[in-house]
Amino acid sequence: MKKKMLIFLAVSYLFGLSLVSAQDKTAPVKEASPRGVWISVFSSKKVLYAKDGVNNLIAQCKKAKINEIYLQFFQSGNAYYDSKICDKTKYDEMIKVTGVDSLDLLLREAQENNIKVFAWVNVLSLGKNDKADILKKYGSSILTLDQYKRSSKAESSSDIYKYYLREDQIFLEPGDPRIGGYILTIINEIINRYPLISGVHLDYVRYPSPVPFVPGSRFNDFGLTYGYGPRNVERFKEKTGLNPQDTLNNEDEYLAWDNWKRQQVTDLVRKISSLVKIKSPDLAVSCAVIPLTERAYANAFQDWSNWLEEGIVDYVVLMSYTKDNQFAKEIVKSSLGHRGKGKVYIGIGLFLMKNNTDLLLNQYRMISDLAPDGIVFFSIDDLTDQIIGYLN
Repeated sequence: MKKKMLIFLAVSYLFGLSLVSAQDKTAPVKEASPRGVWISVFSSKKVLYAKDGVNNLIAQCKKAKINEIYLQFFQSGNAYYDSKICDKTKYDEMIKVTGVDSLDLLLREAQENNIKVFAWVNVLSLGKNDKADILKKYGSSILTLDQYKRSSKAESSSDIYKYYLREDQIFLEPGDPRIGGYILTIINEIINRYPLISGVHLDYVRYPSPVPFVPGSRFNDFGLTYGYGPRNVERFKEKTGLNPQDTLNNEDEYLAWDNWKRQQVTDLVRKISSLVKIKSPDLAVSCAVIPLTERAYANAFQDWSNWLEEGIVDYVVLMSYTKDNQFAKEIVKSSLGHRGKGKVYIGIGLFLMKNNTDLLLNQYRMISDLAPDGIVFFSIDDLTDQIIGYLN
């Protein structure tokens, strides 16, 4: 009897092992936590300007355990992709130097190595490109202006620079319907031309944010705010009967104007997201955002917390670029409470700490311990072998 019992137990054990083995083979493989890197068109590595550059990039990403690439497709009104609707001189130069379509090559190589590539698009900033196609088409009437009717581009002769630091870039006015049509056309072209991308990553989807910043238009006497593009002002007047260029009379009227501007940015993001999701629900929509919610909300009118709450975007990437690790910790802790229906990734500014690997490593570990939904490094130029060794 004892012998039969031992045989029964042995068979049961072996049968159990076979079940576990079968389950392991059919169980879904858990994806690695997102670890990404931004690749700017200004990258000194010029990864798309040589076939070897693509191969080296893929090898570097695998070594660094990076599984997401944020590749700049559209910057300062220039297409760094195969466009038929806007200036693609930069793309043509890239292909001429490489001898092959290095963008398509990168997308194929990334897919084969289980690395996602997102099309990074600068939405409302034209940089310093005063000859961008959209400016040639519509002129300066499409630019956002401050309350003194000046554009966001620096004017060295202005006394304002004694007191305020502006971003010194040309910004488009999100409250001008012509801008929405222009951006949607570009996004549509990208997602149709490049089916291997995993989504669209929006940058500069906000108003300019000068320093020091004021928390809303009722403090206009003490700082700069934007949104006074002609079409935007006209539409607000038609909607409310109020003229924001005159002195608004009370807090409710100031709030109405601020909410209007905030809504123009949100509506643009919503339209882009809807376009992308109609194409494919599997395509992700993400945004690089100002990390401090108060500044983003009240000064740049970038209500990313609400975007997550409503599910307008899949996730945001906080541009948490600082050498102050305690400050970074506070930013991350507060931001994770705004996940809503989406996710929060943290962007780490490698460029600030490339010569202080101990500081970088401490910040990376601290952020990782707080369990964000992903981490993205800015940028590929500062992701050295030494830093990769520390991070791994």
